[in-house]
Amino acid sequence: MLPETLAAIDVGTNSFHLIVVRLIRGRKFSVIAKEKVVVRLGESPSQIKHLSAPAMQRGIQAMRLFRDIADRHGSAIRAVATSAVREASNGEDFIEQVQQATGIEIEVISGFEEARLIYLGVMQALPVYNRRVALFDIGGGSTEFLVGERGRVSYANSFKIGAIRMTQRFFPDERITHGQADALRLHIRGEIYHAAQAIRASKHSLAIATSGTAQTITAMALAARDGTAPEVLNGLRISREEVSRVAERVLRANSFHERSQLPGVDPRRADILAAGCVTFQTILDECGFQELTISSYALREGVVLDTIHKLQEEEEQEGVAHLSDLRYQTVMKIGRMYQFDEGHGLHVAKLSLQIYDALRPLHNLGAAARELLEAAAMLHDIGYYISHADHHKHSGYLIRNSEAFGFTNAEIAIIANIARYHRKSHPKSRHPEFAALDRADQQTVRVLSGILRVADGLDRTHKQVVASAETTFTPQAITLRLTCSGLADPTFEVWSVERKKGLMEEVFGKSVVVIPPVPVEVV
Repeated sequence: MLPETLAAIDVGTNSFHLIVVRLIRGRKFSVIAKEKVVVRLGESPSQIKHLSAPAMQRGIQAMRLFRDIADRHGSAIRAVATSAVREASNGEDFIEQVQQATGIEIEVISGFEEARLIYLGVMQALPVYNRRVALFDIGGGSTEFLVGERGRVSYANSFKIGAIRMTQRFFPDERITHGQADALRLHIRGEIYHAAQAIRASKHSLAIATSGTAQTITAMALAARDGTAPEVLNGLRISREEVSRVAERVLRANSFHERSQLPGVDPRRADILAAGCVTFQTILDECGFQELTISSYALREGVVLDTIHKLQEEEEQEGVAHLSDLRYQTVMKIGRMYQFDEGHGLHVAKLSLQIYDALRPLHNLGAAARELLEAAAMLHDIGYYISHADHHKHSGYLIRNSEAFGFTNAEIAIIANIARYHRKSHPKSRHPEFAALDRADQQTVRVLSGILRVADGLDRTHKQVVASAETTFTPQAITLRLTCSGLADPTFEVWSVERKKGLMEEVFGKSVVVIPPVPVEVV
């Protein structure tokens, strides 16, 4: 049953944002509380490679405040972290400290997933569902680009050109020289060159900008146009020429104080405004945007909508999760990109889930783990794209580095590990990618990899000889009673399971027994 209220938190590089919503019938919501805290989590001499202790303390204090607000409304919380936590060497330390101090679990999302969630938020703010839109969001640590139509993403990318990061790298002093501004422009042009070409070729009908940088520049442009900026900027439009004039005024100012006094400026952004303006202006120039529409909704609203989708899917599936449409599309896109054996991948996934469901009383894993097993089973052989030798390792690498829309970074890491261990070595603590998981996730990988190995063995010839595997268990053994299609001979499949069942036996502490199949005629 869907809750009455939900809270979403965007743990950003510059600011932390909270939104609390009341759910309305269908997939709609109304906002009942909002809060923003300028944390500057990514503000450090290391340029976001390491979070400073003061920054982490500011972040924890903000999360305590958000916890109190959510509790007052009786709201469950979903929190996602972006560039700063994603990149920092001590990002996991910050996540653990927040969990200990507030009980809030933070999900780290990829730049591609961040772009998708922003798009979901934009579709709640603007009537653009049926239009092909190009959008970008300049954050503190990164900038996301996306082209989408009818809720489907046709292009997305993320670049390390956020306002805080660019300020630290190119504008070390309050006064900015023409040479510094030109150097930043050239850097951005080089970074986004291919993205700009893709957006120019996308035939989009509307360009959209989100984020604090976009809203500040819009407020400044409107203040120059009308003498004052309205409080609500959603849906308003500004031209490329207006953005250029704003950037000129900002760069002419010789200090943070001067910038903070410009009409429409949020004083809290004065020190990173120049880098934000140059980045914004350069994106417009390179992508060929002549006019922009502003969306007040972005990541946090997208998180709300995504959470509603997931909760409704769980209700519809009555606790037995299959990959959602988006996750299925993502997995199939990755598989086809690397020319996988689609029939084999889908069949191994089917057999894996049969075994998983039958052994549920033993492993006690839920619907979420079931989805991860399904994804890993479908993708376990994509490493063949690189090489037959060690293809299991290549599979893990390709999954970790693919554009996995709909999955968090933690989920991607688990899927990659499951696929990596579908053959050869068992999971070991000396393997870096496995060691990076927490203990609970390591156990999940062991269980799911053990199941995947057996299911993969059941399709050794890639001919779907074994139609199904009826799985039962006793205190001593797990029994797989196989059924074959037609008069097919499963000799190689049975032989393969005998070779690959060791991890399953180790995980469950039971022997694995394969019962010779009973052939059935195909009707």
